[in-house]
Amino acid sequence: MLNRIERFLLDMAAFAVAGLCLLITGSVVLRATLNSGIPDTIVMVAELMVAAIVLPLAAATTARAHIVVEFVSKMLTPRTQDWLIVFGSLFGVLSLMPLLYAGWNEVMKNIASGSFYFGELSLPKWPGRAIFLVGLSFCWLRLLLMVVADIRTIRAGSHIEVEGGKTTDLMSEKT
Repeated sequence: MLNRIERFLLDMAAFAVAGLCLLITGSVVLRATLNSGIPDTIVMVAELMVAAIVLPLAAATTARAHIVVEFVSKMLTPRTQDWLIVFGSLFGVLSLMPLLYAGWNEVMKNIASGSFYFGELSLPKWPGRAIFLVGLSFCWLRLLLMVVADIRTIRAGSHIEVEGGKTTDLMSEKT
């Protein structure tokens, strides 16, 4: 079920990127040809950028596609590397908690106050904040599940899958 949600969020991020392209292109064409533009383009672009960046975080986490520096860790034993992966994921879980709290407060504050952007369209502020909260929430949940699964994998004596889908047994690596 979580994989389906992650896929949906990834698709929504792709639609946000397509929307950004259409919005910016339309605004530039209107500006160049009719000396006009799409109202509140800057606000809509900012909100779509939030969606394009935050919504695919859970899918990137599932694929373990975040940027990593392996220069030093590749010199360590596979078991130590596995525990470093768990530490990194756990650090991510703890680091996202204040952001989730702040995101929740921001969404609730904007919904309660009815805040909006000043512009021709008077767009509400809460949708962008809610998108941010949803994207981070699923990333946090995926990280937490990965921590649990990775610890189980290590305790079972296996190696955590990181690249290429290859799982190796720690016992066979000692020989």
